[in-house]
Amino acid sequence: MKHRGRHRRRRRGRALRATLAGTALALTATATMISTSQATDADDPGALKPLTAAADTVPLRLTEHAVPGAELNRLTASMGPAVGVGAVLADPDGTLQDAGACTEDDRRALPVEPAVTAAYCWPERDTEGWRAGAVTTSGDADEDGRWGAHRVVLSGWTRATGTPAEQGLARVAFVAADDGRAPRYTWAVLAVPVDGGRDLRGLGSDVSGMVWYQDKLLVTAGRGEGEALYVYDLDRVQRATVDAVTVGRVPGGWSAAGARYVLPAVASYATAGAPRPGGLALDRGTAPDSLVVHEETAPDEDGPTRLWRYAFGPRPDRGALLRPEPVAAYETELTRVRGVLAHGPDWYVSRAAGTADERGTLWRQNTEGADPVRCGADETYRCWSGPATSLSYWQATGDVWSQSGRMLFALPLAAVDEALER
Repeated sequence: MKHRGRHRRRRRGRALRATLAGTALALTATATMISTSQATDADDPGALKPLTAAADTVPLRLTEHAVPGAELNRLTASMGPAVGVGAVLADPDGTLQDAGACTEDDRRALPVEPAVTAAYCWPERDTEGWRAGAVTTSGDADEDGRWGAHRVVLSGWTRATGTPAEQGLARVAFVAADDGRAPRYTWAVLAVPVDGGRDLRGLGSDVSGMVWYQDKLLVTAGRGEGEALYVYDLDRVQRATVDAVTVGRVPGGWSAAGARYVLPAVASYATAGAPRPGGLALDRGTAPDSLVVHEETAPDEDGPTRLWRYAFGPRPDRGALLRPEPVAAYETELTRVRGVLAHGPDWYVSRAAGTADERGTLWRQNTEGADPVRCGADETYRCWSGPATSLSYWQATGDVWSQSGRMLFALPLAAVDEALER
C-alpha cells in the first residue's frame, strides 16, 4: 500500500511541475535579474558555532506549568464532551485548491528552486485578514505518517486585522491531505483556560512555530503571553456553541471567534530568559526524539541567531513532554531566520527576504560549514519563498512542508540536497 501511494504522489508531482512550468520559468528569470548588490546572502555564514557556556544554555532552561486537571474537567463539563482529530476532519469548513487553479500572484510565493511536488492555495474568503504561519503534520505525530486513517497537515494562522479583540488571535486548520482527494480543512481557535477553567481567552500569538508530537501540539507563544511555548491536547478539541467575534463564554454558550472548534491549552513552558523560540521542528533522528528551535529575532537585528534542541521525555503520556535542559545549542551568522529543521548532522535554515519584492534563501549548515540553494543562470542564492514560514519534515514520505502566503506546499528533502550540491 505504501509503495502504491508513493507512485501516485510521484505522478501527481510530475503533473504539478508541468502545470507550473510557466510560473517557474518566470520566477527563475526574475531570480537571474537580481543584482549583486541585492544578493546580501552571498556572504557565507560559515559553520555553526556550538554554545556550551552556562551563560548561553541556562537561559534556555524550560519550566513546565500544567493546567490542573480539575480546571480542564470543569471546562469540559460546561462546554460538552471533547472530540478528537477524526471528528474535526469529518466536519470540514472548506477545500483547498490545487496549484493549477490558484492565481499567478499566489503561485509566485512558491520557491524557485527546488521545484515543489505538491501545492495548494487557501480560499481568499477564509484567509482575508489572517497571516499564514507554521506547519506541522501527522508525519511529526507518528512514525507511520498517519493519524488514524488520515494523512493530516496542521496549518497555523494569526489574525492581522480586525477589532482589538480579534487582532493577534491564533488558529489552526486541520487539513485532511489524503491521496486521491482534494484537501479539506476545518478551523480551530487556540485558547487558554482562565478563571479556574470557567472561561477561555484567545491565545495572542504569532504562530511562527508548531510541532505535533503524539497527541500533543506545541505552539510558540507571543511576547505578550509571558510564556515560551503552549501545549494543546488533540484529544481535547471543544465545540463552540455560539457564533460570536470573541473567544470564551458568551451569553447562550461558548464562542470561538467565528470558528466551530476551539483548543484549550493543557500546559505551557517558560524559559529562564532570552532568547525566545521563533520556529520549531521535530527531529526523529535523535534518541530520544527532539524538538529543534530557532531564536525569534526582530527583522532589523544583525545577528547572530541561536539554534537549539530539547529532548522529548521518555514517557510524554505520563510525565513532562519536554526535558527542561537543552541538549545542544549553536549560533548561526544568518539573520531573519524564519524556519529550521535538523536531519542528521545538518540544520536547514530558511531566511526571510529583506523586502516584500525579494525572495528568501535556504541554507544547510553544520559544524563544518554552510551551503545555499542556488538557482538561475547566475546561480543566485535568492531561490526560496520570501514570506515562507516554518519547515516540517515528513519522515515517512521524505517531504518538507511549508507555507507561504496562501500557498501550502511540499517538496522532497532530497531535492533540497540536490539543489545545494549543484
